[in-house]
Amino acid sequence: MKRALRDGGYPKAKVGHGGTLDPLASGVLPVALGEATKLCGRMLDADKAYDFTIRFGEETSTLDAEGEVVARSEVRPSLAEVTAVLARLTGEIEQLPPAYSALKVDGRRAYDLARAGKAVTLKARSVTVHELRLVAADGNGLEEVTLAARVSKGTYIRSLARDICGALGTVGHVSMLRRTRAGPFTLSAAIPLDKLGELAMARSLEQALLPLTAGLDDIPALPVTPDQARALREGRRLAGIAAKPGLHLATDESVPVALVELSGSEIRVVRGFNL
Repeated sequence: MKRALRDGGYPKAKVGHGGTLDPLASGVLPVALGEATKLCGRMLDADKAYDFTIRFGEETSTLDAEGEVVARSEVRPSLAEVTAVLARLTGEIEQLPPAYSALKVDGRRAYDLARAGKAVTLKARSVTVHELRLVAADGNGLEEVTLAARVSKGTYIRSLARDICGALGTVGHVSMLRRTRAGPFTLSAAIPLDKLGELAMARSLEQALLPLTAGLDDIPALPVTPDQARALREGRRLAGIAAKPGLHLATDESVPVALVELSGSEIRVVRGFNL
């Protein structure tokens, strides 16, 4: 994105993202510009949805198609066995992240240590698999299955695939991974990277940009007066505004002013916007 802005002659802007993708993966990667980078934390914390294919019979060092084979099995599960395991791995589960991951161990990325041939010890952590369902299968003695998952932040699909294979008494790896949703953002609004470059060079990048509010579609709007907007921009608290407790998007004639938290009758600024 920074390169596209530069090549297209756009003003320099702060750029952030809403969650990395594995090298093998395709799909939705939210990118924020300017004031929208203040929402990157929310995007990182958001649920994600994926389609992925597990190929049975070979486990790799990276748990996907890019690694070297480290284990083999002749066991192939039935459709009924896969369906039963999916139900068992739905909900809150303990998951051990893959050694080839961006997590840090003693200040170094785990994948750097793994590539250097060093042992990587990561701790299991709690994640939530909200939904896990079968999309496609290639028969009954399965060579591969394609699944759809909706998961909490921090969930590794490669680890989920490893655990599915383990529960089925076999091994396997992820041969296809596509993120279909990241928070409120879906494939329908996504553009490929080469299209991004073309739009920038044509000075038409605005065609692909969504408003800041697109990242806040689950937050109720709270209209405020110009005087109240000024106070919020100065970080002051407001009292006497009637609204439901919780997080709101304060707006002045549809212009986002700040994310605010309402408790009792008092409003405090959580994150302000300079728009």
